[in-house]
Formats: sequence, C-alpha cells, structure tokens
Amino acid sequence: MKLTLSWLKDHLETDASLAEIVERLTSIGLEVEHVDDRASLAPFVIAKVVTAVQHPDADRLRVLTVDTGDGKPPVQVVCGAPNARAGLIGAFAAPGTYIPGIDVTLTVGKIRGVESHGMMCSERELELSEEHDGIIDLPADAPVGTSFAAYAHLDDAVIEINLTPNRPDATSVHGIARDLAASGLGTLKSAPIEPIPGKGETPVKVTIEAPELCPGFALRLVRGVKNGPSPKWLQQRLLAIGLRPISALVDITNYVTFDRGRPLHVFDAGKVTGNLTVRRARDGEKVLALDGREYTLTPEMCVIADQDGIESIAGIMGGEHSGCDENTTDVLIESALWDPIATARTGRTLGIITDARYRFERGVDPEMMVPGLELATKLVLDFCGGTPAQTEVVGYAGHRPKIVSFPLSEVKRLTGIEVPRSTSLDILARLGFKPEGAGDVVNVVVPSWRPDVDGKADLVEEVMRIHGVDNIAPQPLGSHDAVNAKILTVLQIRTRAAKRALAVRGMMEAVTWSFIPAKHAELFGGGQQALKLANPIAADMSDMRPSLLPGLIAAAQRNADKGIGDVALFEVSGTYEGDGADQQRRVAAGVRRGTAKLEGSSRHWAGNAGAVGVFDAKADAIAALEACGAPVERLQIEAGGPAWYHPGRSGTIKLGPKVVLGTFGEFHPKTLEGLDVSGPLCGFEVFIDAVPEPKAKSTRTKPRLDLSAFQAVKRDFAFVVDKAVEAGTLVRAALAADRKLISGVSVFDVFEGAALGAAKKSIAIEVSIQPVEKTLTDEDFEALAKRIVENVGKQTGGVLRG
Repeated sequence: MKLTLSWLKDHLETDASLAEIVERLTSIGLEVEHVDDRASLAPFVIAKVVTAVQHPDADRLRVLTVDTGDGKPPVQVVCGAPNARAGLIGAFAAPGTYIPGIDVTLTVGKIRGVESHGMMCSERELELSEEHDGIIDLPADAPVGTSFAAYAHLDDAVIEINLTPNRPDATSVHGIARDLAASGLGTLKSAPIEPIPGKGETPVKVTIEAPELCPGFALRLVRGVKNGPSPKWLQQRLLAIGLRPISALVDITNYVTFDRGRPLHVFDAGKVTGNLTVRRARDGEKVLALDGREYTLTPEMCVIADQDGIESIAGIMGGEHSGCDENTTDVLIESALWDPIATARTGRTLGIITDARYRFERGVDPEMMVPGLELATKLVLDFCGGTPAQTEVVGYAGHRPKIVSFPLSEVKRLTGIEVPRSTSLDILARLGFKPEGAGDVVNVVVPSWRPDVDGKADLVEEVMRIHGVDNIAPQPLGSHDAVNAKILTVLQIRTRAAKRALAVRGMMEAVTWSFIPAKHAELFGGGQQALKLANPIAADMSDMRPSLLPGLIAAAQRNADKGIGDVALFEVSGTYEGDGADQQRRVAAGVRRGTAKLEGSSRHWAGNAGAVGVFDAKADAIAALEACGAPVERLQIEAGGPAWYHPGRSGTIKLGPKVVLGTFGEFHPKTLEGLDVSGPLCGFEVFIDAVPEPKAKSTRTKPRLDLSAFQAVKRDFAFVVDKAVEAGTLVRAALAADRKLISGVSVFDVFEGAALGAAKKSIAIEVSIQPVEKTLTDEDFEALAKRIVENVGKQTGGVLRG
C-alpha cells in the first residue's frame, strides 16, 4: 500500500513530521517498508530561456542560453524540443544530475560540435507523464532559480506500507489516517460524503443471479461527460504510487480505490447492450479484458454481462469492449460487493493481480458501497461535467454488525500489561468500535470496515497496538535445570515420529473433526451418553469420536467423489472413551482406498496394481509402532479385530497377553454401508500412549559384545498342518526350539492342494541360525533340526512335509 504525505494529510490534521509518522505507523502494526523522500527531483530548478538560435549544423536542434537564477551568466544548452523558444520557463538539469526517465547522468558534452552544459527537461524525462513532444512549459510567473519539485508539489514523500492480509481497512489512505488519529498523532478529517441528487432513473437495470457471489450492487448513469485528462494533482498522486494516468474517468476509479478502499468500475454506457446481469460464467466462456488478454472462464467465476456477453470479470478486471475512452459521453459507474473467497480463487486461477482484487479478496467495507459511488459521481461531475441519474441499488440488505463479548481482564491475561478500563474503552472507541455495558465484560460492536475482528483476542490486539507494544517489558527466558534437557514429552516425540513414518510411506496427513454423527460413533464402539455433546454445533456433530477411522474414511470418500479414488490418509490425534481426562487416548490411524499401495497405485505399464488389503494396513500399523519405539520383534499378531473390521481380514497387535497396541484390517461391509462409502478400504489404529517407555540408556556408548564371529546359516522347513493353524503360531514354535541359536524365522510359502489331504495346508519357513560359541557340525545341525520338528509338532500338530 503506497500513499503520499500530502494525501495522508488530506485525511489527517497533524503537525507531525515525516519521521514521526513513519515511526508511529510501524509501532501500531502498519509496518513501513520504504520511504521515498523524492530526493531524486531535488537537483531540478526552474530556469528561463534567454535566447534560442538555430544550431549551425542541425535543422532540428536549437542552441539556447538559459538563466538558472543563480546570479551567474546564462549557460549554453543544446535542445531538440520543437517548443524551445526565447522566454520559455521550464525545468533545468545541470551536469551531474541523474535523469530518471532516461536513466542517464548528465555530463558536459558536444552535440554536433556545440557544447551543451545541461538539459531542459520534458515531463517523461522526469517521469511525470508520457508526454515528450516538448520540454516543460511553465507559467510566466514561475519563480526562476527555485526548486522545480517544490513549485510543482513533486517533493511529496511516498510511504510504502507492508500490509498483513488481515487489515483490509488499511488498504485506504482514510483507513491509515484513522489508525494514526486513534494513536494520538492527529485528528481524523471525517467529513461525510454528501449524496448527489439524480435526475430520472438509471435506464440500465441490474439482475443478480448469483447472490452468494454478489451480496450488493450499485449502479449510476452520468450523461454528457467529456472524458479528457484528469487534473494535474490527481495525475501526480497516481504517478507517485506507481499508477499510470489514463483518463479522467479511469483515474477517478483508481483514486477512490486508494483514497477510500472502495474499488469501482466504469462502463461506456454506449457500448452496453440492454440490462446487466450478475451471474456465474458458463464453462468455456471467454472475455477480452482491459489488459488486452483473453481469458477462458469457468462456472466458479462471477461475471457482469449484458445481452451480448461478458463485460467484466467481477471484482477483478473489466472487459475491453465496454471500456471508457476519449469518445465516451455517457458513463455507468459501478460499485458492488463481491465474495472474497470467490474473488481470490478467480484471480489465482486466471493469474490476474489488480488493486481491486487485492481489496475484494480481503473484504471491503459494505457500508462504503453507496458512499463510494457518490464520491465518484462528485469527482466525475467536477472533472468531466454531465448530468447524473438516480442510483440503482440491488441486492444489498444492509450491514449486520458483529458483537463481541469482551472481558477487559483479557488484556492483562494475554499481554501481561495492566491497561486501565477507561483507556481500553477509549482506544476501541477511537478506532470506530462501540463498547456497550458496564463492568469487566462489555459488548463491543465491530465496525463494518473491520471484517477481520471476530473474538476477544482480536480486541486485545487492537488495544495493545494502540496502547503500545513497546510497553511490554522484556522478560528473560527461564533457564533449564540441566544442559540439553529434554523439552518435548514422550507423547509429543512419538506423535512427531509417527507422523514422519506414515508420511514416508506415501500417506497424506488429514485433520478431521473431533465431533462425528451418533450413527458413526455407534459403528465404532461409541454412542455412550458420556460421549454425547450437550450443545452440538450441528446435528451431525453430536458425539465425541471414539475412533479416528470414521473421519478418515469419510475424507477418503470425499476425495473419491471428486475423482481421486486412490488415496492414503493418516491422522495422529485424540480419541475419547469417556468425559474424563484419563479417558482420552493418543492414537495414530490411517486408511488406504482403491489401489493406494506403498509401492504405487493405479495404472502402470507392468500391470494394474491390486486393491489395498489387510496386509497394507498391517504394514502401516507396524511402521507407526516401530517409529514410536515399540519392540517390534516381540509383538504378537492375533487374528480378528473389533466389529468394524472384516472378521477374516483383520488382526490385533499385542505386546504380551494383555497389552493391546493396535488393530488393523479391511472394513466390514456393514461398516462401509453405515458410513455410506464404497470401494476397497483398509485401515489401522495404533495406541501410541500404550507403548511402554524404553528403559533409560547409559549416557556413554558401550561396545556391542553380542556380535558373533561365526558364519550364519539358513535352513528351510516345510510342515503340513491343519488349515486352522496360524502361520504365526508355527513361527513362534520354531523360534522356541532354541532361542540361543535361532536368530529369526520367516514364512516364505503357503500351499494348499489335494495332494496334502482335506483341510490341510503346507507352511514353508526359513530358519536363520547364528552360532555364538563355535562352528556347528553336521551333528549339531541335525540335532537342532530335530528339536525344531518336535517343537512344531507338539504346538501345532504339524509334520515335516516329505
């Protein structure tokens, strides 16, 4: 946001210096990023051409003698301007002066053999306009020898403020002046904008077909205007803040945008066919905008259209077809309200950045819609003449102010500073808020220009930035009890570790509601009265969640509904078993849908991926537990899980017979039906607060003494067992044959066939044997193999397959 010092003083009565204003702006939260004191124009002086004769060797050049007003003899200047003549008074630059418009530093030089000791400047060379057909021609009473910048009011400092997105009120010079006045740096000039009476109705009517995108629209016709250049003072202000003057009508809209934070648009009424309609764009509809580019629109975008088509991209940029030019005689002035989110989305999609979009996407003052139109009408009449019609206002139902309950004690609680009650209320009143009530808690009516203020913390911020954050006394951080003491709790560390582990496995983190429908809670073991909310924010958010899975499954289905069927989501958060603090659990959960496997999903040249299943969920659960420090090698997997899983495609992870660390599996069809979801879905939940804490480790690293110097050996066994026997039971039986020598057992094949007999299957395992004390002989291996076969036979009834 840029503004000039004189522009600010149009709205603020103050004797403060530029330095004081800059310091105060930053202290009240409007950070000043840059100040241009216009020193580059200081070397230019007003000078008078004494004589002007033809150059002896160039038809288009003249040799001037110029009086610079310094009491010295006139200097010789070679000039090519067609209006250079004796008696002309203009802007002179001496050698050594930097000319910003042509990026040149002057030196004494020869032009066609004649020395030139400076330059008489055009407006473009001083970056005042695009005019360069002749040098600047000042009135005869211009004081020779004085500063040209001071005479032309070009020494006006330019202040650039780096606004935060939550301050739409500070996108106007008036809003910035309001803040400075509230801080005690002057008095706000707040003269009301008087309505301009109109003659007859505006013949162009407006229909709003998309009120959710346009809550209000004001339109006014002004007949008989003459659209020429805008006044010099207005052009200078626009140039100072980086805008190019175009014409009086366009410059007025830009001026009101910055002066009052009220973006406007002007249509050439002669180019508008019929009435205007505010509607959603049709898919594939195109418009040629004022920047000369053609944009393809979608139904998510809002437009203003007449009978022939689109005339403007709402809140962002007008169309070239109905733009105003020097031939415009009748003008339609538009002042409307546009939905901030839709405006931001449209701007990002089309890649258009404008001053109007910058304000609408932050939220403009709805109560300024009609006054902004009145101000623009007055300026049009002043600069262009004409006869205004009556204002047409459509769709605007008036502003309903927010009321915030504000305990004044919050200022002390949140900032540590005791601000007197009267001071807090006075600050809020100066900022335009209306405190009502007595006592510590007051109701504060939020002004229409502050859509960012929603709660008591926002009001504390308003009080503190005006009272002065520099009044907060610095406090040193407390020292820790020990060097490098652990800052995070075990649960915090596990939460971070689980999130990283699941993200590495290709899952996306989701954040779901802690409240779910009662029907969903009942499907996942909830529904108890203790989990029901006394004051639910919605009917479908009546119960505290007993599990993270309902929210994740619903999120996966929403993605599928939008065409993203292969999705893997996880969440690490709290679940609830009752209303006590000790009945909350810390859980890591995840779901996979479609073909969202770890190794890749969807279509591939090597073949389509299979659907997700129980083993994908198991791998995710084990990975999360391992990241949280669970002893994975000691975990036990039992078939079956809670009722929301498929009974034959689920499992429970235990540490010993009693400690349940998690569950996983494919979901029961009835569960999916109750949640109104479809598709292959599997998921898991692990209870990271149930993982036992590791024993304290020694601070000094010790060498490992358990590494064997002997060669490891692997042996394969295949056992025929009943179909009901679980592979895990057989693995544990083989491990128990000799825990000292056997370092690991893994299943590498499961086979069923008629050759084995009815209700039989073959499970093949690989046994890793690690000698510790000596190299094993053939007899040692035979004895170990015999023990493995006997142990498996005793515990599973299995026999060695021949």
